[in-house]
Amino acid sequence: MDAQVIVVGAGPVGLMLAAELRLGGADVLVLERLTKPMAESRASTLHARTMEILDQRGLLERLGTPPSSGRGHFGGLTLDLSHVATPYPGQWKVPQSQVEHLLERWAIELGVRILRGYDVHDMAVSADHIEVCGPAGAPRLRSAYVVGCDGEQSSVRRLAGIGSSGRQADKGLLRGDIPGIDVPDRRFERLPGGLAIASRGPDDVTRIMLHEHGPEDGVVTPEATFENLARAWLKITGEDISGGTPVWVNAFSNVSLQADRYRLGRVLLAGDAAHQQLPAGGQAINLGLHDAVNLGWKLAADVTGRAPLGLLDSYHDERHPAGRHTLDNIEAQTLLLLGGREVDPARRVMAELIALPSVRDHLAATISGLGVRYGATCPGEHPLAGRRVPPVEIEMESGRTKVAALLRNGRGLLLDLSGGTQAVLDEALPDTVEQVSAKSISDGPLAGVRRLLVRPDGHVAWVAGGATELRSALHTWFCPPRAVRKGSAAPRATAQIQHGQIQHGTSIRKERG
Repeated sequence: MDAQVIVVGAGPVGLMLAAELRLGGADVLVLERLTKPMAESRASTLHARTMEILDQRGLLERLGTPPSSGRGHFGGLTLDLSHVATPYPGQWKVPQSQVEHLLERWAIELGVRILRGYDVHDMAVSADHIEVCGPAGAPRLRSAYVVGCDGEQSSVRRLAGIGSSGRQADKGLLRGDIPGIDVPDRRFERLPGGLAIASRGPDDVTRIMLHEHGPEDGVVTPEATFENLARAWLKITGEDISGGTPVWVNAFSNVSLQADRYRLGRVLLAGDAAHQQLPAGGQAINLGLHDAVNLGWKLAADVTGRAPLGLLDSYHDERHPAGRHTLDNIEAQTLLLLGGREVDPARRVMAELIALPSVRDHLAATISGLGVRYGATCPGEHPLAGRRVPPVEIEMESGRTKVAALLRNGRGLLLDLSGGTQAVLDEALPDTVEQVSAKSISDGPLAGVRRLLVRPDGHVAWVAGGATELRSALHTWFCPPRAVRKGSAAPRATAQIQHGQIQHGTSIRKERG
């Protein structure tokens, strides 16, 4: 095989997934249609849970100190995001191009191979592998799995025959980055002619976004030209921006669709390939990155023969409901944002509700990704079960450290807060789980917790209890199967690829026959 996993798409989601797979020991090849990274930064917001994930992987120092704001919105109504329990409350303004560059460098350092200029035209699934085909003259490539991270118009989703459910678009929007224009900042202004948003950055580039009421309603994708953007902006606001020179302009819509399956045999989907949504509140890129972190360690365990039966199916079981919840949240915001005067009463009621701390914090946890809880809850189950491990510091013999720092290697974590005086198991732990002992914590979210098992994605798999329950949790998430399943063996190499561009000079070889 050419790789154990082929990831299609070298955007933020594909690169994050590829790096997570490498942390788990998988051999990864990323295929990208474009010959060089995009310069456009359509997404520009990272939320709290994404910042925590970057901290778990030791990437925050590389990111620097991006500007942040504790003020977010729900359907254009101001929402205070600063009360959530995290070191990174609010929204962090990071251009998509910067996120891609960061993740690409990290992925390459980990050994990910990136082949640019390869557009997937066809796929063929066999009993023990899947083969992808590119344009004429491109090599056919084999792997155990293919993951589509190739956006809303995903070729992987289409070729696999995975259907989508939801609502097709009935409203179109335009946006663009325009330097040198002089217009006031507009924060979700609902004007008679439509919705107008303008925000000038420190580089004197103003991001314009609009939705025009009237005959344009029902146009799924308005033509993405600066002339259309300037005309609509003048009609809605009375401001003339036609003298500007855009960096880029694009069109998008209020589509709300979700793939019926995130996994179909040897094909999986993540990011916009799995769900299409209005980018309200900057949730789209964050939702996709969270897909990647959930999937990476599970798929790596599968192809390296260390996955319990059913582990890979848990990706769909966990992320599909999480995606559905986010899409419902965005749909509600879309109604409040793009509706006409008929939604004004709902907006007034919603503004009253958001002022209530319980409603404010619930919505903030949903938008930030901090409210995700995997698995069905049972009576008496610990409140931390299924949630992300609290981002706290613990006291070890070597000194204080963040729990996030213990997850840098992408392994599971058995955290013993009993002071290390009690044996947790009589037998050895799986080699994919590291046991760490620390002093007990008397306050905060881990107060009274003696032991907990944390998955590589930072979510809690087990809290306290006895050795029997711990063995069950280890068997569910970490223990190796009795035999390595077919298709999980390491790839072999026999003939060099001649098409496209390898990102870091690594040759890829192909098995024939």
